Amino acid sequence: MPYDQLFVLLLLALVFAGFLFELYPPEVTALSASAVLLATGILGTDDFLNVFSSGAPITIAMMFIISAALERTGVLTLLGDVLQKQARGSMSRAVLIMMAAAIAASAFMNNTPVVVLLTPVMISVAASVGAAPSKVLIPLSYAAIFGGTLTLIGTSTNILMSDVALAAGQPRITMFEMTLPGLFLAGAGMIYMVIAGRYLLPNRASLSSVLGQERKRKFLARLLIPAGSAHIGKALADLPFNTSQSRILDVIRGERSQRARLSSLTLEAGDRVVIKTDAGELLGLKEDGSVAFNEMHDTGFEPVTAESTMMMEGSIGPKSMLRGRMLGDLRLRRTYGIYVLAVHRDDRNITESTETLRLRFADTLLLEGPAEGLQRLVADGGIVNLSTPSERPVRRGKAPIAIATILGVMVLAAFGLMPIAGLAVIGASVVMLTGCVDPEEAFDAIDWRILFLIFGMLGLSQGLDNTGAAETVVAFIVGLTGGFGPLAALAAVYLFTSLLTEMISNNAVAVLVGPIVIGMAVQLGYDPRPFIMAVMFAASASFATPIGYQTNTFVYGAGGYRFRDFVIVGLPLNLLFAVVAVLVIPLFFPF
Repeated sequence: MPYDQLFVLLLLALVFAGFLFELYPPEVTALSASAVLLATGILGTDDFLNVFSSGAPITIAMMFIISAALERTGVLTLLGDVLQKQARGSMSRAVLIMMAAAIAASAFMNNTPVVVLLTPVMISVAASVGAAPSKVLIPLSYAAIFGGTLTLIGTSTNILMSDVALAAGQPRITMFEMTLPGLFLAGAGMIYMVIAGRYLLPNRASLSSVLGQERKRKFLARLLIPAGSAHIGKALADLPFNTSQSRILDVIRGERSQRARLSSLTLEAGDRVVIKTDAGELLGLKEDGSVAFNEMHDTGFEPVTAESTMMMEGSIGPKSMLRGRMLGDLRLRRTYGIYVLAVHRDDRNITESTETLRLRFADTLLLEGPAEGLQRLVADGGIVNLSTPSERPVRRGKAPIAIATILGVMVLAAFGLMPIAGLAVIGASVVMLTGCVDPEEAFDAIDWRILFLIFGMLGLSQGLDNTGAAETVVAFIVGLTGGFGPLAALAAVYLFTSLLTEMISNNAVAVLVGPIVIGMAVQLGYDPRPFIMAVMFAASASFATPIGYQTNTFVYGAGGYRFRDFVIVGLPLNLLFAVVAVLVIPLFFPF
């Protein structure tokens, strides 16, 4: 094997390892791989710049904007209202209707906002029928994945595979080309979730209930340690008001929070202790005299700093301003009067040393503070409220325009009047010009991480092609599968793609596996179309882990799931999809 082929294949292995162990974000890993190829001369600058002329990334970016318009005009809110009304106290009815609604919505728009916006609705519905959120959130994520496979614009993977097919000399994938086999898969998935889901889905408690949320009304109070107080020099654990009925959340010294060192802190004159306690404890503290309240009223409460609080569970959404930032740097106390009591991540609740924790997408936070402060944090885009469906001003009057735009894009693309990339640009312009979505909101809706992941992977794919490494891999696969017939080859392609997509990004899988599979089919003398469809469906069908697909990652934290919950529920569904796909795809796309 030539050295340049060996080098590119080793680089590909390193990229897979980088995706798997997440030492860097996936988009950084992918772009760095292209940078290495550029630096070594394997990939020319002109070759890499050609990557940016691909129609898939611009189509995906424009569809993010159109999806934002559908969200902003209240289309998803309307779906949530219907779900809540139709549940009627029946868990099975609620899950069935929810899955149908999520499938329908995800066929027309990006499925991540569908799951983000419907998650608090389904938590509320689950509470209304006496069920845990964990009984409904995995079905919600899976249904959104089902729906994304039904149309070309349902998921970025489909759009990307269309571009991969075109680059390999195959016809573009049309708007509804995959719809009929996709309906078979979605139908099988719904039946599985309704029947098997009730036995396999776990009954997990929410973050707030795990940490023992008290039923008795609590207050946040700020106590001043005056000069001469008997508490000066004491550790917090030795304070008489640090009891099972009260909890010290912070100590403010000057203008600086001392929360990171509460376990070792001793009090000084002038310290302000932030405490969560009930009314009786506050009145007792007033009579004690060792602490002081400013401007005490007859109620015994300081008007600004002693206020009724509430707990709320919130999740870090894909567009959250808190994503990637350290908790201690957010100044949530100063800005909103809010304290983070715990963070749920990767199957564990983090209650200690949260100040140095850097927040990630799908982290679930247990927050406490005044209702007004929590509402402002949600309105500012910091978190997704999981406790209750949050109301947001929507432009319902513009909803017909947004719906007409997405339908226009789909119908015109189906008739082949213009490539999907051009139609998507026109559609995005229409929803911005008509005020369905503001330009700032529109461009904020674009997930630049996905786009740069695609650019990086397209560069790596070009390197595989330039060195002939792709042909070497194709020849190896042909040698393994050539004697077993087309059905066995199709099954191998589906299972291999499905395995990869559980570990790394579905878009990365499509870019790398797509060209190789097309080359394999051509060498074996088969029509590449069924193999293209197998890659497309398998790349999106990520059910067995919470890391293979963004919607799974989001509900992982929101539902309080454990990693093995996805394995138990999702692995049989992966195998079911593999069987159905191998049987159904050849019916619509003969070999």
